[in-house]
Amino acid sequence: MELQEAIGTRRSYRFLLPHKPVELEKIQKMLEAARLASFWGNVQALRAVVVRREHASEEVMDALFALVAGFQIRRAPVVIVWYLDYAALDVQGDRLEELVRARALGVDEDAALAFLDETLIPFFEAAMPHIKQTGLTDLDCGQGIAQATLVAVEQGLGTCLLGSAKAEDLKRVLSLPETAKVLVLQCVGYPAETREAGGQRPRLPFEELYSLDACGTPFPRDPDVVQDLRDSRMLQEPAPLPWRQEELDMLQRALDLPDF
Repeated sequence: MELQEAIGTRRSYRFLLPHKPVELEKIQKMLEAARLASFWGNVQALRAVVVRREHASEEVMDALFALVAGFQIRRAPVVIVWYLDYAALDVQGDRLEELVRARALGVDEDAALAFLDETLIPFFEAAMPHIKQTGLTDLDCGQGIAQATLVAVEQGLGTCLLGSAKAEDLKRVLSLPETAKVLVLQCVGYPAETREAGGQRPRLPFEELYSLDACGTPFPRDPDVVQDLRDSRMLQEPAPLPWRQEELDMLQRALDLPDF
């Protein structure tokens, strides 16, 4: 699948086949993609626990709870618990040194290492309490999760991200470190619905979201670019597609789903 098409079809699949297991090889590829994502300071604070429903205890399943659309967790073959480990930030100096020795940071190796020790590492150590309060680390974790999602779609899987309502319970039952912050639960499985998933969900107009040179000056949207993206299947027909309600009725009967 082309990247643009993968982006265009990466919408949430809320209905997954509960009886069809997901191969660990495909989950590994998702994790490999997350591991290689860009991360500030190379701290790599994104972590994950992969929970297979058929191997999970009732205690774990109870902790895997979402207030909205929780039925998805109960039916998904796999739930990935993505979390941020703040302990990774405390050894950022080691990660920066790795970048220097890999010749990805600085020109002269000895000079770069000296600059790290004398200037850069002390600066980050002093700023770390503030950095931990910003959303920078969460943002870079999101990049890793996004890359994992694209790889899932490329492999024919469906995913849906859900907020955790029992983060502290999850930390306990999964033995996460005290320095962990649960970010999101990602249901993974084979889609029970068609690939279009009812069509492109509503989005705000492009011109309301993006500006050029200054806020309030809409970024010009070239119709030819839009058509090129349609041709590559990144942009699809808006929801709901004419047959969506019939599909939802069928899914409800097949998967024993609630009305909402």
